[in-house]
Amino acid sequence: MSQPDAIIIGTGVIGAAVAFEMAKAGWKTLSLDRNSQVGHGSTAGSCAIIRMHYSTFDGTAFAWEGYHYWRDWAEYLGLPADANLAQFRETGCLVMKTDANGMLEKHKQNSADLDCPFEDWSPEKITERLPVYSLDSFTPPKRMDDPEFGHPNGRKMQGGVFWPQAGYVTDPALSAQNLMDAAKLHGAEVRTGAEVVEILVDEGRAAGVKLASGEEIRAKVVVNVAGPGSAIINKMAGVLDDMTIETRPLRQEVVHVPAPEGFDFENDGTIVSDSDIACYCRPEHGNHILVGSEDPECDPHQWCEDDVHYNHDFTDQWTTQAMRYAQRVPSLGIPSKTRGVVDLYDASTDWIPIYDKSSLPGFYMACGTSGNQYKNAPIAGKMMAALIDYCEGGADHDTQPLQFELPYIKRMIDVGFYSRKRPINKESSFSVLG
Repeated sequence: MSQPDAIIIGTGVIGAAVAFEMAKAGWKTLSLDRNSQVGHGSTAGSCAIIRMHYSTFDGTAFAWEGYHYWRDWAEYLGLPADANLAQFRETGCLVMKTDANGMLEKHKQNSADLDCPFEDWSPEKITERLPVYSLDSFTPPKRMDDPEFGHPNGRKMQGGVFWPQAGYVTDPALSAQNLMDAAKLHGAEVRTGAEVVEILVDEGRAAGVKLASGEEIRAKVVVNVAGPGSAIINKMAGVLDDMTIETRPLRQEVVHVPAPEGFDFENDGTIVSDSDIACYCRPEHGNHILVGSEDPECDPHQWCEDDVHYNHDFTDQWTTQAMRYAQRVPSLGIPSKTRGVVDLYDASTDWIPIYDKSSLPGFYMACGTSGNQYKNAPIAGKMMAALIDYCEGGADHDTQPLQFELPYIKRMIDVGFYSRKRPINKESSFSVLG
């Protein structure tokens, strides 16, 4: 490529979506990634859950919009008919009603306001659908060394809310590769094994990047979609000073365990978010269950200095999460061999992402996407392309934020909601739930 218009750092699912949408809008893009394959950073470790429930209206609108792209994945990409596409499995998502989530009143109101279908489930309905479930309450979540761990508190769960159109993508890395292949059809280029070590600046604006090899690549626009490496890239660009929202890599463990004998969780199970035991789960291939943490206060956060040097091995957190889930599913067998994923989130201060310009003209950010933005990749890419056009066209997004229409659901959103300079959002769950 002689000289791209825009360099996109990162080829995870959101970076690849940004490349696809910018290429469709006429930008000559070059995507760079230090990994050897597209989608092989934190995207590959994602649980790839597609859900609609959020405690904020803007979060709900964005996620409901995002669902439609996964539903219509082949049509959205426009790849040849024989392309190997990631599959979206629509299992539905059950969220347990708890005091911690306000019995989901706010979530239901947001969904109702957006015509997003949901169902109120009684305790009886839950056990009918998930006969392996016990509805004893264990809140507040505890560590395994707590003498009260595993003892019910004497109360029962009050039911839940089910969003029937939720689901998950079976191969998240492949979904990023699908997006990048679609971007290439529109002229996008990609280089893997290319590590950015410097953001070039010329006359007060971004001018490209320097690679570890010493090569310099010039471009008038640079987009940071580096996932858990985003804070380092922002520091290179010197744009941290005016940001009230920061990003940091956060280490996470996800558990894979076999489903209880006699229950086909892969086909008859569903995604469940359960703040009573601080776990979420989803079906996994081979009749396994994938169990992640909802980051309860009793668990220390494992923040990392960078996105390279961290402990890749399982710790007692694996056992804690498996045992927490066994409170809900007493017949769960917990294998002696640990299986699952150890990876990083790119977590922002309030767990809501930054989709924004920066204090350096020409340098943009799609970061702080924690564990809850995978589902939004296509619409985040579309919105970032619109934001970059808006700012490069001379608008001041800081004083007059872009108003962006979500194409499927025909709602206008204020992109300032995702500003790097926003006050910390008190409506956030301050966890992976967003």
